[in-house]
Amino acid sequence: MKRRTFLTTTTLGTVGLTTFLIDGCKDSKKDIVDKKVEVDSIEGFILDEETISSLSKKLDSGKYSSQQLVELYLKRIEKIDKCGPKLNAIIEINPDAISIAKQMDNERKEGKTRGPLHGIPVVIKDNIDSADRMQTTAGSLAMIGNFASNDAFIVKKLREAGAIIIGKTNLSEWANFRSTQSSSGWSSRGGQTKNPYFLDHNPCGSSAGSGAAVAANLCVVAVGTETDGSIVCPASVNGVVGIKPTVGLVSRSGIIPISKTQDTAGPMARTVTDAAILLGVLSGIDDTDSITNESKENVFLIILNF
Repeated sequence: MKRRTFLTTTTLGTVGLTTFLIDGCKDSKKDIVDKKVEVDSIEGFILDEETISSLSKKLDSGKYSSQQLVELYLKRIEKIDKCGPKLNAIIEINPDAISIAKQMDNERKEGKTRGPLHGIPVVIKDNIDSADRMQTTAGSLAMIGNFASNDAFIVKKLREAGAIIIGKTNLSEWANFRSTQSSSGWSSRGGQTKNPYFLDHNPCGSSAGSGAAVAANLCVVAVGTETDGSIVCPASVNGVVGIKPTVGLVSRSGIIPISKTQDTAGPMARTVTDAAILLGVLSGIDDTDSITNESKENVFLIILNF
């Protein structure tokens, strides 16, 4: 049984279809009352449960272009993240995502693939710097207008592997460091992230947006960050795979910090294989984060396998 089939079956058996009775996007010309988001429409996504490997094969065969993948995922985000259930998993869309996808398509036509994520749409948490037209705010209104001048080391690694960063994910504001009474997945900038299976349940952990985005097929894979449970908890309650790497395996440079000894970014995916592939891409020795030097041997083994 597929992950989604199992989770959907158990969810519906527990809470019933009333979980999905949500207002759609507001139409000023119509009063929308108790509009039902049908389960079939949510599950009928053409890229439902696709993986890095399955999409790479379809890109190689020409069945899809990267531009088509990006457009499909952006429509998916509009349909159920901004409208319908309004998951609030995505805090910002990359305005250059389609143009980057076209570039990846052109490179593929020329026989060039950058790496295992060439042309694959991914999302990253909003506390990770990206030197593009997306902001890095940690979900805080106080950081609105903050555009990073440099990519975080892991963002450089994603780009080198050919990933298309289509957006940033919502999170617990300041990665749950703003208050001892903070709500998981809530930020003043992005609002409350919802669990795609139980819309009124806690999505858990500060990487709630990344976990919900993967679970709801808003992307192929996502990057979260963890100090203490912020990857593994949303992975658990959203029914996906999350890995908190040993500190030092993945660079922390360009990521808004909390703890020097505990912070790390990590992969979130629908399969263990995808999580392992993404971890291999993210891992590397970074001169600006000296603790990564302690993981030289482990980084080499990961690169060797992927």
